[in-house]
Amino acid sequence: MNYNKKSIQDIDVAGKRVLCRCDFNVPTKNGQITSDKRIVAALPTIKYLIEHNAKVILCSHMGKPKGEWKPELSLKIVADRLSELLGKEVIMAADVAGEDSKAKAAALKEGDVMLLENTRYIKGETKNDPELSKELASLADIFVNDAFGTAHRAHSSTAGVADYLPAVCGFLVEKEVGIMGKALANPERPFVAILGGAKVSDKLNVINNLLEKVDTLIIGGGMAFTFLAAQGHSVGASLVDNEKLDYCKEMMAKAEAKGVKLLLPIDTVVADSFPSPIDAEIPVQTVMSDAIPEGKMGLDIGEKAQAEFAAAAKAAKTVVWNGPMGVFENPTLAKGTIAVAQGLADSDAVTIVGGGDSAAACEQLGFADKITHISTGGGASLEFLEGLELPGIACLQDK
Repeated sequence: MNYNKKSIQDIDVAGKRVLCRCDFNVPTKNGQITSDKRIVAALPTIKYLIEHNAKVILCSHMGKPKGEWKPELSLKIVADRLSELLGKEVIMAADVAGEDSKAKAAALKEGDVMLLENTRYIKGETKNDPELSKELASLADIFVNDAFGTAHRAHSSTAGVADYLPAVCGFLVEKEVGIMGKALANPERPFVAILGGAKVSDKLNVINNLLEKVDTLIIGGGMAFTFLAAQGHSVGASLVDNEKLDYCKEMMAKAEAKGVKLLLPIDTVVADSFPSPIDAEIPVQTVMSDAIPEGKMGLDIGEKAQAEFAAAAKAAKTVVWNGPMGVFENPTLAKGTIAVAQGLADSDAVTIVGGGDSAAACEQLGFADKITHISTGGGASLEFLEGLELPGIACLQDK
């Protein structure tokens, strides 16, 4: 996949109607936005378009309305917040690509901004329906994708519309693709990847692809126990994906054949059971990972593993991290994830954190400003690490 894509700076947007796909899928509670981080992240692209006299038409999904008009998933609250952030009115359309949108888009003046209603209110959106793509394209002269979080989806508003309009990326997508693309295609070495999370099955292709590229692959989180079990160790009552034992053996053999160092946790924090509720205080002990007692469940990496993983991150020139090291939501079981985040923060390497839990960990711990890049897309960054083509990027014009 070519990561060298045209951006809004490579085209003339003055006087043009620009349809810009953003990721405004913000968390809400009782009709209020609880975090406007995704709206703020879109501001550089929106402000550039305004300053360069474009007529700006924004679109996004929110939640999973599944083709139904659900008032609680309306983007009106996003339009209100965006109006505050921009210091100017964001015109709210009453539909997605219907009569109201078309009338309002036609009436836009240079520097005006409007927002379409939730694209997933229309059934055809997630099916990449050509008719909907055509209707959306009819609103504008240029398409800009600035929603990396949905770039792995071939939907009408993320990819389909590019069949009918010249398509380029916004600053957010340009940054994601530039930094992550370079890290995977031409990394500074040593290149270390750290993978966590619960299941091996979630990251099968990521592990396989990264073994082609990295110097060291570190595996923590729940999926480490399937690897440990594949080595013949007792893992007690820890999470094991029995169907993936042979796969883990293959991956360990592949690492050895390629001269890739594959690190599993030396020690493990165990408890009698999974915490319930998730943040409940539970008694824990630390044991060696190759001898987890019967009935005990591994829930975080131990201090020796924390030190080894953090040291590997500090010694690297490029580090990619995706997935927590333990049950991060529980303060007692968050220490492994914190140690890895600290290791990245202390490293002089190019540090890239895939979205989701590991991104949340870095932000909650106050390390965000010490990380080179925190991805805005969990699923998209995972597929990126798998080496898959992302439809929302592939559809953009090459430089």
